Amino acid sequence: MSDNEPPEDLRETGRRLWVETLGKYGLGHHELVLLHEACRTADRLERLAVEGRDAPLTAVDRKGDPIASPLLVEARQQQIVFARLVASLRLPDLEDVGARPQRRGGARGVYGTGEPAHVPDRWRPRTG
Repeated sequence: MSDNEPPEDLRETGRRLWVETLGKYGLGHHELVLLHEACRTADRLERLAVEGRDAPLTAVDRKGDPIASPLLVEARQQQIVFARLVASLRLPDLEDVGARPQRRGGARGVYGTGEPAHVPDRWRPRTG
């Protein structure tokens, strides 16, 4: 399989995302891994949408209380994953050629890479 051919585990939605993305952008190996996972997530979202199309919006838990449908909950979680994967690819907008590059964060979201403001002593390295 060449890098431009969609992986065999992708369904229609994921395959289309793979082909369209690689038709516009050249990606490195690490970016292909992210794209593959984004395509798999897009396929999952499509399946959840089909399953949830006629499903009720609520379900009943074991205590008899109404809760959000598990399909909706999972779809929301997959949407978050998809958005983070796509953001971490940092693909430029082709319509804004020449514009400043995107400065949004990647998959880490709001988390930083530095040391937190307060680190308890038990977590600090021992000296001496």
